[in-house]
Amino acid sequence: MTPNPAAEQPKQPIPGIRNLIAVGSGKGGVGKTTVAVNLAISLAKLGHKAGLLDADVYGPNVPLMMGVQQTPMAVDNRIIPLEKDGVKMMSMGFLNPGDKPLVWRGPMLHSVIQQFLRGVDWGELDHLVIDLPPGTGDVALSLIQTAPITGAIVVTTPSDVSLEDARKAVNMFRQVRVEVLGLVENMSYLIAPKSGERIDVFGSGGGKRTADAMQVHFLGELPLDPQVRIGGDSGKPVAWGETSDPHAAVFHELAQNTVGRLDEVAGKSGPSISIED
Repeated sequence: MTPNPAAEQPKQPIPGIRNLIAVGSGKGGVGKTTVAVNLAISLAKLGHKAGLLDADVYGPNVPLMMGVQQTPMAVDNRIIPLEKDGVKMMSMGFLNPGDKPLVWRGPMLHSVIQQFLRGVDWGELDHLVIDLPPGTGDVALSLIQTAPITGAIVVTTPSDVSLEDARKAVNMFRQVRVEVLGLVENMSYLIAPKSGERIDVFGSGGGKRTADAMQVHFLGELPLDPQVRIGGDSGKPVAWGETSDPHAAVFHELAQNTVGRLDEVAGKSGPSISIED
C-alpha cells in the first residue's frame, strides 16, 4: 500500500494537548480497550493530566469500563468532556447509549472523530489516549492522517494469529509515518490461583520476539487476570488500585514505560514546544 498523501501534509495541533497516544491492534479481541483505559488511569495516577478518547464509534466500551453513563454538556458550541478521578473522557457511547447500533458511513464517521478531537474542550492535557477501533480501516486511518499523533501502541496477544495482525498494525503506523512507541503483549500468562504456577495459555514470548524482529520497543507483558475483566465489567478498572496492588502494578509499569518512550521521541524531534490556546 502506498502512503496516502494526507499523511505527508502538516497536521494542525490540538490546542492544550501535548501528546496524542493512539492505542491500536490489528484485530479485535486482544483487550485493546482494556489496555487504553488502564493506561489513561495509570498516567493520571502518575501525576499527569490525562484524557481518554474512545474512537471505536461502532463498539464504544469506555463508558462501561469507566463506570460513567452521563451525557456530556455543550458550552459555546464545544462539548465538555466527562471526568472521573482525574481522567477526562469522550465516547460515542455517551451520546448513543444502550444497545442501539450506529449505522453510519465513512464521511459521517470522519466528521464525528474530528468533532471529538477538535470540538471537545479538553483543556490542558499532558496525554490524550485514543482507543482506536480494531484493524486498519477507515476510522483509524482518518484519525491518524489528520491528527498529530505523537506515537502509537500496538496491543497483541502471544498467539501467532494475533501477532500476524499486530505486524500489519505496526506497518500501517509506519506507512503513515507515526512513531510506534512499542508493542504490548496482553493476556501473556495466567497465574494459577492455588499453586501460583504461571500458565502460558496462548503461547510464550511471541510479543517480545515480534518486537525484536520488527525493531520496535517491547513495552511489557500483561497477565490474563480475572480481576482485570471484573474491573472492566463493573466500571472499576484495576489501575485505580495502589501501585502495591499486583493487579494495578503491571499497568502502572506500562504507563512509566510509555512516558519513557515519549521522552525518547521528544528527544529525537528536538526541544518540546508548549502549545497554548
